[in-house]
Amino acid sequence: MPRRRLTRALATAVLALAAATATGGWTFGPHTAIVEGPPPGAADWRADDSLGVPLPDPATAGPAEVAAFFAGLSEAQGAELAARHPLTVGNLDGAPVELRYAANARNWEAFYGTEPEPGRQLLSFDPRGRGTFAEVYGDLPAAERVAVVVPGTDNDLDSHRTPTTWARDLLAQVTADAPEVPAATIAWVGYTTPEGIGPELAGDRLARAGAQRLDRFLAGLERTTSTAAAPTVLCHSYGSVVCGVAARDAGAAFGAGDLVFVGSPGTRSGSAAALGTEARVWASRAPADWISAVPNVQFLGLGHGTDPTDPAYGARVFTSEDVTGHAGYTAAGSDALHNLSAIILGAHQLVGCAPTSPECSDVPAA
Repeated sequence: MPRRRLTRALATAVLALAAATATGGWTFGPHTAIVEGPPPGAADWRADDSLGVPLPDPATAGPAEVAAFFAGLSEAQGAELAARHPLTVGNLDGAPVELRYAANARNWEAFYGTEPEPGRQLLSFDPRGRGTFAEVYGDLPAAERVAVVVPGTDNDLDSHRTPTTWARDLLAQVTADAPEVPAATIAWVGYTTPEGIGPELAGDRLARAGAQRLDRFLAGLERTTSTAAAPTVLCHSYGSVVCGVAARDAGAAFGAGDLVFVGSPGTRSGSAAALGTEARVWASRAPADWISAVPNVQFLGLGHGTDPTDPAYGARVFTSEDVTGHAGYTAAGSDALHNLSAIILGAHQLVGCAPTSPECSDVPAA
């Protein structure tokens, strides 16, 4: 987002704050519609008695229950359920990865009228509203190191260049740095992101809804990637608000080994300690990133609070000195990309620390 659009966004937030203060309520128009609940087909899934036992309710069953259910099925039974109920199985956290890929290939074809390109691995696909999805790069079931990219504004089924590019770039760098380590990355466009310029950017309504989905997604990964270390969750721009709320809500149960904020407007927590997570917390912001112009305040529900690269926040801050713009953190050859790769691999001694965080790599190997 260029500076001119940023100025407009900040002006909108100020006007929204003025409206709320003057009238005692929000007066600036309709909210972005959030897609919530299980995808269409859940009723048919619940009514399916072909196995002689109730199927786990996609609205209430947690990933552990889902994983246990599928573990008790034969391969043929699982494949039959995925073929009969692709929207449910394809978006059911805790279901086997390969079944979800197969189900979401069907969902893609049903929505677009053509098969997905060979090799695409969709761990979720929900076409409702602007659409949400999660795409995997690498061999997720065999991975020892996993990274999940959580993006910010204007990402959906039709527009998602940043998260998918980042996921590919990260996998390529991790593979180059440690070819002997099986790895996978995931572009998680799994929540309704803010769209365009508007007061949603300064609020946390979409972040709170997204945080619930992210926590559930990570819990599902834990159940289906038993050989992997706890994933690195890389949160960009408004995505860092989602991650901050998710970590705070889940506390010690947050399913990340490393939590990384880049180009962040704030996390809705005043410090890394206030997140309550056991994950290692990292942050970085490029000198030329326009996000530095966003005021790190929080007042009457607007603004996202302390900059996580501020020494007072307490994150381990790494360098992004040669990054250009707001979305260039995985540019080939950049210090940020090398630092992110080292974090994903647990090679913290290789992380380049910012001057404000001289001990950022002084953490146990993971």
